[in-house]
Amino acid sequence: MGVLITINQILMAGVAITAFSLLLYSLTFNLRERVARSFAMILFCLVIIYSAESLASVAPRPEELELWLRLQWVGIVFLPSAYLHFSDALLATTGKPSRGKRRWAIRLSYGLAVLFLAMLPLGLLVGELAVDSQPAPYLKPVLGTDLFMLVYFVSLGMAWYNFVRAFRRSTTSTSKRRIGYLLVGSIAPVLGSFPFLLFSSNFAAQHRLTFWVISVLTNFLVGGLVVMMAYSVAFFGVALPDRTVKSRLFKWILRGPVTASITLALTTIVRRAGELYGLPYNALVPIVMVASILTGQYLVTLTFPLLERWLFYGNDKDEIEVLRNLEQRLITRNDLRQFLEMILAAVCDRLQVRGAYVVALKSDGLEILVRVGKTFFDEDQNPAELESVIRANHLALEMFNWGEDILIPLVDQNEEGAPDLIGLLGISGAAGMALDEDQIQVINNFSERVLLALKDRRLQEGVFRSISELTTKTAYIQQLQAAGRYDQSGLLSDEIPLAAADFSQWVKDALSHYWGGPKLTESPLTKLKIVQAMLNRYDGNTSNALRAILREAIERVRPEGERRFTGEWVLYNILEMKFLEGKKVREIAMRLAMSEADLYRKQRVAIEAVAKAILEMESQNGHANELPKSE
Repeated sequence: MGVLITINQILMAGVAITAFSLLLYSLTFNLRERVARSFAMILFCLVIIYSAESLASVAPRPEELELWLRLQWVGIVFLPSAYLHFSDALLATTGKPSRGKRRWAIRLSYGLAVLFLAMLPLGLLVGELAVDSQPAPYLKPVLGTDLFMLVYFVSLGMAWYNFVRAFRRSTTSTSKRRIGYLLVGSIAPVLGSFPFLLFSSNFAAQHRLTFWVISVLTNFLVGGLVVMMAYSVAFFGVALPDRTVKSRLFKWILRGPVTASITLALTTIVRRAGELYGLPYNALVPIVMVASILTGQYLVTLTFPLLERWLFYGNDKDEIEVLRNLEQRLITRNDLRQFLEMILAAVCDRLQVRGAYVVALKSDGLEILVRVGKTFFDEDQNPAELESVIRANHLALEMFNWGEDILIPLVDQNEEGAPDLIGLLGISGAAGMALDEDQIQVINNFSERVLLALKDRRLQEGVFRSISELTTKTAYIQQLQAAGRYDQSGLLSDEIPLAAADFSQWVKDALSHYWGGPKLTESPLTKLKIVQAMLNRYDGNTSNALRAILREAIERVRPEGERRFTGEWVLYNILEMKFLEGKKVREIAMRLAMSEADLYRKQRVAIEAVAKAILEMESQNGHANELPKSE
């Protein structure tokens, strides 16, 4: 019997841990979705119920025991209302929003829950503690308990009716399957919250073994059903592929509830085993706790990639593996800088020169990527002089002198196979040196490594541009997928449910092609109502209409008064010079007296300000569809 009681206590704590972990998951990833918010309320009630019951099972004094049992009723009281609220949100998601009756029923249910909560400390909802009862103590029922049970079953009946309606309204096999999971999983709150001992204490006292076996099985079942519900809810309103949602939830459960529950079980077993041998304090308890946590996290880290590929990738394993490898092997700007600094330091050491630098050629001019030691550019010289030297040498393929420096062209081949200068390796103070064959070979070797790094980075920049353009289009597809998972009418909507991050990216893309280009003409921003309303003014030209909206949004960022180059005008000046005037980043940074890194940070803030202005314009025109609507 004692073993069953211990297992039951561990399972109760495990359900509380699982519910709390899934509550955090819902609040982290699905907070904008009404279904997820209402489900979070159910989880919160379960956390209260199971946490209080777990603490009551180990309470040493009757006063503490009664306190925890009464606190448990806080979750029980609000659970039917949360259940009804959740079912209404689910039905609304399938295209059947409330016309008023369901909304008023939910408000009435929450109002009654508040009334029952007020009755709890007065002893009108449940009575005194039956402390010596078998198989476990409980609070005796009173007249208010019967009234609550009536409300409890009426609310659950209405919720189940809504669940069935939502299931019938689902048309695809996937949506039917997931709502079916919800129907089955919705048994968990009933099993976990219903106070069986209030109405079956005599039977439980006569069949104690049966009671504890049923209790253990029930708690085990509740934990699994809660996870089943969370799995179904995780897909609502999420503009991500199903495999990503499944993988994220599975990893969350492994790292959280599974690891924590195993740790709790092992420490409880070790502690109680020590008590059997007369050791009230067992030094193994903290050791087992730490070892369980570390081992659990280690096993998850080690095995999760294999489980993820096996369970969620299906026939897409090879494609996803390529993307994963790209993430690990790509050369970022910082990686390139570190590699080039290492190469230049080696050049300076081997040739005993005072400095070296690498210059990249881009469409908007030269960019000094890295410099080491003392170079020509230490005195903030304008690289325009170097540009003229490059033009004068007509894409020289051999090293040449520039003042006191030696310049080594870094030449690639373009698509036609012709030489294409992509950068220069400069060695300061080496023009007057008599280089021997070994030193020339060293220079050639280092220049080949620099060229290889620049070629890889150039190729990856092209990949990044393609991915950026692809992301803009796939984001729209994924949002349509999220809108149509349970209500196919969402696929036909002209309005785009925009997430703030996606919207800012769309604004940035459109501004980058302000004077023409696919990021402007094919921008999802053209679906906005304010853009559609401007079409008549611009003879149906979508690009001109969107360009006018962008211009107006930029003007809203402009401070009042005459234009100046002060801190107050920084955001507007960046937008004006970068996107409207098309000036180079270096020129803008020099004009505004800031570093290029600071300029990029300010540019991001400026773009977000333009995005906010466009959203306000859309809202003021009565089409506030800029953010996901869950109600």
